[in-house]
Amino acid sequence: MPRRRLHHRERHLTSRIGWLRAAVLGANDGVVSTASLIVGVAAAHASHEAILTAGVASLVAGAMSMAAGEYVSVSSQADMEEAETETERKELETDSAGELRELAAIYVKRGLTPQLAHDVAVQLTEHDALDAHLRDELGISEALKARPMQAALASAVSYASGALLPLLAVLAVPHAHLIGIISVGSLVLLAALGAVAARAGGASMIAGAWRVLIWGAFALAVTAGVGALFGAVA
Repeated sequence: MPRRRLHHRERHLTSRIGWLRAAVLGANDGVVSTASLIVGVAAAHASHEAILTAGVASLVAGAMSMAAGEYVSVSSQADMEEAETETERKELETDSAGELRELAAIYVKRGLTPQLAHDVAVQLTEHDALDAHLRDELGISEALKARPMQAALASAVSYASGALLPLLAVLAVPHAHLIGIISVGSLVLLAALGAVAARAGGASMIAGAWRVLIWGAFALAVTAGVGALFGAVA
């Protein structure tokens, strides 16, 4: 009877760290910022049209701000990676023997015998010396490489998606019930986002939901209080 070959496939989370972080941050910020602004303006006894205008402004400005901030931040990381890559390339050209010893020393620290570490370093150097040093010496790999445009787009789209839900609620919910329904709906959405993000990252869904829920409730309460205060003064 022929043997069945079992293919062991592993799925790791590192390949999605960059875009996942930006997407989750954007969606959470979109919900919290827009819902809080809507609740704050509503608590100040503004008109339905003013509340809707504030929500649209929050969506557009927030999405652009998130995209720009993420792009600048990740671009700085990409610039650093490029500079480190160029430095390592020059060192390999000018001192290949020293770089080989350095690579072997890294493997010795990880538990290999000196002879085996040397053999591994030689084989990896012959295969792709630059890639070996970037990965094992500097921790730069293709899966974790900085991608500014991807992070910026993920942030903008996710922020807009998160902000759109409380904004649509303004159109559908009667003015008298706006604060309560948007507050409860936003908290439920934030808890769901926190749970999904935690699940995707391999963490506890309950802990992830509570973290986002607590900060979301705090933001809604503060902005509602500020709005009510200004509304009373006016």
